[in-house]
Formats: sequence, structure tokens, C-alpha cells
Amino acid sequence: MKHRIKGKKLNRTSSHRKALLKNMSQALIKHEQIITTLVKAKTLKPYFDKLITIGKKGDLSARRQAISKVGDIKLVEKLFSTLAKRYETRNGGYSRVLKAGFRYGDAAPMAVIELVDRDEEARGKDSGPTQEQKNSNQNAKEQEPKTATG
Repeated sequence: MKHRIKGKKLNRTSSHRKALLKNMSQALIKHEQIITTLVKAKTLKPYFDKLITIGKKGDLSARRQAISKVGDIKLVEKLFSTLAKRYETRNGGYSRVLKAGFRYGDAAPMAVIELVDRDEEARGKDSGPTQEQKNSNQNAKEQEPKTATG
């Protein structure tokens, strides 16, 4: 019997599962929409909704709890300033899981987990260097004068 057992193990150790939820919640705060497998999305939803509830409290203790669960101070600041204000009148249900077909390689069921009233411009923001940035960095390195040492 599975009384009082919640969440999935996701075929990981407890530390790996904790790190996975931490990384996925960081990505969800940053981009406000991520694509993952259906089971991971369903596992992340209650974890993330509790983070929003912590952010709505707004006191120092709640901020410390959020830092321990998220790990990034900039993202905790976004959680407390932007997301908490956005959902201050809503009582739960801050994220949704939408099925998104099956992955090509292994036919795993995929899903999109997103915030309910998400910001459209937040998707893909700060996700690393883009191709244009890489090309401009390479061009800048090529144009530097080469000095002979030795």
C-alpha cells in the first residue's frame, strides 16, 4: 500500500531528484515555460506551486526557504518581486502541464509546463550565448593585433 507516499522517484537517488527539481524550477522561474517529459512535469508542478506560495509570504524566513530550494539569488528576487505580485490574488494553480506529443528518439511522452499568466518575452531569455554572439566574439578575436612574444 502506498499510503502517505507522494511524488515519483524518477529512477534517481534522492540527491539527484532534489537537484533535478531545483534545476527545473530555476529554468521555470527564468523562462516561465519549459518542455520536459510528462512525469517530470507532473512531479515539478506541486514543488513549484509551493515555491510561489513561499514567494507570496514575502518575509525573511520565506526568502531563506526559497534560496535553499532554488539556489540562485537573482531568481529568488524574480520570484518574490515579479511572480508573487502577479499571483497575489490567485489561490493556487500557478502552473499548468500541457501534453506535447512524444519524443522522437524513445517515444517518451513530452509535456510543456508553464506559468498560468506567463510573460511571453521571458522564454529563451538568458539561456546562453546565441549564434550571433558567438560569431561576433570570434570576429573580435580575429581582429585583435597579434604580438610576437619570445
